[in-house]
Amino acid sequence: MQEGRRQLLLKDQTWPGKIPFFCETSGTTAPSKYVPFSMEMFAANRRAALDLTAMYLHQNRESRLFRGKLLYMAGNTQLNDMGNGIKSGDMSAITLSHPPFYLNPFIAPDAATAALPWEEKLERLAQLLLRDRNIRAISGVPPWILLLLKRCTELGKAPLHSLLPNLELIIHGGTSIAPYRLEFAELFQEHPPHFLEVLPSSEAFMAFQVHGEPQMRLAPYYGAFFEFVPFEHLNDRGIPPADVAAVPLAEIETGRRYAVILSTCAGLWRYHIGDTIRFTARDPLFIEFTGRDKFLDRFEEKVTQGEVEAAVAGLNSYSGLNIREFMVGPQIAERRHLWILAVGDGNVSGINPADLLDKALTAQNDDYATFRSQGRIKEPVVIQVEAGLIYRWSKEVRGKLGGQSKIPHIDPTLEGELVRSLVEFSRQHCTIVRP
Repeated sequence: MQEGRRQLLLKDQTWPGKIPFFCETSGTTAPSKYVPFSMEMFAANRRAALDLTAMYLHQNRESRLFRGKLLYMAGNTQLNDMGNGIKSGDMSAITLSHPPFYLNPFIAPDAATAALPWEEKLERLAQLLLRDRNIRAISGVPPWILLLLKRCTELGKAPLHSLLPNLELIIHGGTSIAPYRLEFAELFQEHPPHFLEVLPSSEAFMAFQVHGEPQMRLAPYYGAFFEFVPFEHLNDRGIPPADVAAVPLAEIETGRRYAVILSTCAGLWRYHIGDTIRFTARDPLFIEFTGRDKFLDRFEEKVTQGEVEAAVAGLNSYSGLNIREFMVGPQIAERRHLWILAVGDGNVSGINPADLLDKALTAQNDDYATFRSQGRIKEPVVIQVEAGLIYRWSKEVRGKLGGQSKIPHIDPTLEGELVRSLVEFSRQHCTIVRP
C-alpha cells in the first residue's frame, strides 16, 4: 500500500508478473488485510470447483443439478480501483468478476441483484427462490443461508420442502455448520437436500467434502503447498513463533490440531493464514475445520472456537431452543466468560444455559476444567437477546453484514470490547430478553 494513497502494486516481487487482484478479508478475528490473488489462483480455484462438482455428480448419478441454477450468496460484489489496473474487494466479488463463460447459464442471481445492499438482496433472493423452480443449489455461509430459507417460509407460508421442491444441494463454508445443524433439520424436516462443506479462503482453496463422506478432504492440488504447526506451539497471541518447526503433510498426526501455513501461486510464502484444522484420517486425508487461531484465552484457558461451537450445538439440541447466533468473550475484572445468545423462536425457560455451556466446556477442555475447579474462572454469564438484534448491531456498529462477513463467535478483542458493545447496544434498544 503506497504511503498516503489507497493504491497497491506488486509486480515481479514474490510472483512473476503483476498481481491484478487483492482480496480484502472480512476481518472476523483480525483487522482487514489485503491478500494477493493472481490469475494462476483463478485457474486453480476453477479446477477445485469443477472437481467438487464432478465428484458430486459421480457419487450422485441421479442428480439434476445441471437442469437448473446455483444461487450464489455473494458478499459485497463491488471492486475497488487501486490504480495501476489493480482491483481489490471481497473474495466473492473477485470470483464473480471473471466467471467462466460456460457457467453463466447456471449462476444466479444477476449482477444487479448481487450488488444490492444486504437486507434488500436477502429479500430479492428469497423472492427469486420462490419464483424460480430451476434453482437446484445454494452456496454460502450457514447463518446467511438460514436467514434466506427462513425468509422463504415467511413469504411462502408453507413448509420449505413444498416451497423449494427442486432444491438439491447446499454448499456451505466459512464457519462451522454444527451450531446450525438442528435448525436446518427443523426447516427441511424429512425432506433435506444434500449438504457439502467446503473450506475456501482468500489465500487458497483448501478442502471440500465428497458426497457421501462424513468430512472434508484436504485438497493439496490447487496452487498451494501446505505445512502445519501444532496448535500447542502457537504463542499466547495465536501466532507461530519464528523458530517453530513446521510439519510437512507426510508427517501429520491424526487427532492433533494444526495451524495452517501456506505457500501459493499468488506469491504467498510460508504464510500463516489464521485457520486451524484437525486430521481425522490419513487415507483419505479427512479433516475438520477447528476454527481460527484466535481462541478464548484471556485467563490462559485456551478454549477453541470448535469447542465453543460444539457447546452451543449441544445447547441447541434441547427441544424448543433455537440459538440463531452467538458470541462469547471475557469479562476481565469478573474473571468469567460472557455469552450472548441471539435466540429465534424458542426460549431457554426450564433450563440453565450458563450451567450447560459451562459443563460442555469443562468436558471438552482440560485447562478450562482445571481453572473452573480452582476458582480461577468463575461461572459464565448468559444474556439472551432477540435474533435480529445481533445482525443489526453488526451492521450499525461493526459495519459488517452478510456475504462473507461473519459474526465472530469468539470476541477477538483484548478486553472483550465486542461483547460489551453488543450488550450496550441491546440495552439501548431494549432487546435484552433474559439474563
